[in-house]
Amino acid sequence: MTTVNLNTLADELLAHAAQARAGRASETVRGHGDRLRETVIALLAGQALHDHESPGEATLQVLRGEVRLTVPDGGSQALITGDRTDIPPVRHGLSADTDAVVLLTVAL
Repeated sequence: MTTVNLNTLADELLAHAAQARAGRASETVRGHGDRLRETVIALLAGQALHDHESPGEATLQVLRGEVRLTVPDGGSQALITGDRTDIPPVRHGLSADTDAVVLLTVAL
């Protein structure tokens, strides 16, 4: 059994993101040989993960801040701390309206 304090990890990743050229940082906390992969992603305000293919069945939970889940046709969903949503099975992107940390869970 592995325990990860997501608040502490969020602090660490936001600090790394502040030093990173891309303004983001991430760490996989589960997924090495598991059926689920969980990745914590920190994005500074104004940064984005540009449109990419859906990873399959996945969810996104906002641990801190405000983000926007976007789809190429111009649609978007605003999410705030505490929100959890299914990721649509289409190309999508994620942008940070404020400094933000999310937990991405993907079924493998």
